[in-house]
Amino acid sequence: MNTNDIAQSSLWQAWMLQARKNPRVTAGLLLAGLCLLVLLVAGTYGALTSVEGTAFKYALIGGFAGFGSTALGALAAFGLRSVPVRTQDTMLGFAAGMMLAASSFSLLLPGLDAAQDITGSALLGSMVVVLGLAFGVLLMLGLDYFTPHMHQELGMQGPEYKRLSGVWLFVLAIVLHNLPEGMAIGVSFSKSDMSVGLPLTTAIAIQDMPEGLAVALALRAIGMPVGRAVLLAAASGIMEPLGAIVGLGMSSGMPLAYPMSLGLAAGAMIFVVSHEVIPETHRNGHQTFATIGLMAGFAVMMFLDTALG
Repeated sequence: MNTNDIAQSSLWQAWMLQARKNPRVTAGLLLAGLCLLVLLVAGTYGALTSVEGTAFKYALIGGFAGFGSTALGALAAFGLRSVPVRTQDTMLGFAAGMMLAASSFSLLLPGLDAAQDITGSALLGSMVVVLGLAFGVLLMLGLDYFTPHMHQELGMQGPEYKRLSGVWLFVLAIVLHNLPEGMAIGVSFSKSDMSVGLPLTTAIAIQDMPEGLAVALALRAIGMPVGRAVLLAAASGIMEPLGAIVGLGMSSGMPLAYPMSLGLAAGAMIFVVSHEVIPETHRNGHQTFATIGLMAGFAVMMFLDTALG
């Protein structure tokens, strides 16, 4: 058995051990994953057969805007050895506020309006978006449960897989949560509606900059040459254009898939903010600065959503 076979076998064993830890949780996540897979297949088929070229172009541009912002943040590592922790926490708080406002004004509210128009009922429309919200949370719970990664506050999370160092686990966590951000971009442009897609993409692109810098600095901290660290940090944003295509496909297969996908993207983004970003901003004793940053980000995003809408 060669080295790759051993690595794959070890990761497979880690997944199996994690699945056996709590079979009920595993069964629930697998069921939710199956439902998401059905939605994705149906949506992708719809995207291939009915998506307008304009929507695909906008989604792809939006995804690459997030990727470009990540790369731009990573490039700052050439001139910075470190960023004051208080500044990092304030910037992350600002990004969290923008993501929360984008989830509310650019995803949930348009999703509720679209679902109500499709179903002809405020109650049924709300249920559709809430179902999508639940799927978004379950998607992130599944990724969180089955993928080895590092939380800055809680340490090693997911299955025990010792071939990855702590820094690489942290980088993997950043890469993972770029997926729902890209999905949100793709969903927001599925109707070729700039009033929904532009403010959301702006919010995500802004918050990608400190993430790219954080990954580059983390890789430099373990002795990686600055050029390679910047390149890998920039590459961590590649999930955004890929996620944008997935989101576009999911929201284009059938009418109800659009508001449900808006809810899914919002649920995934709110989960990331609550589970990843806010705990990170509060762990160093800079809660006040982080909270002020969050409120400022929320206000800026709310203004952008109104002004650009």
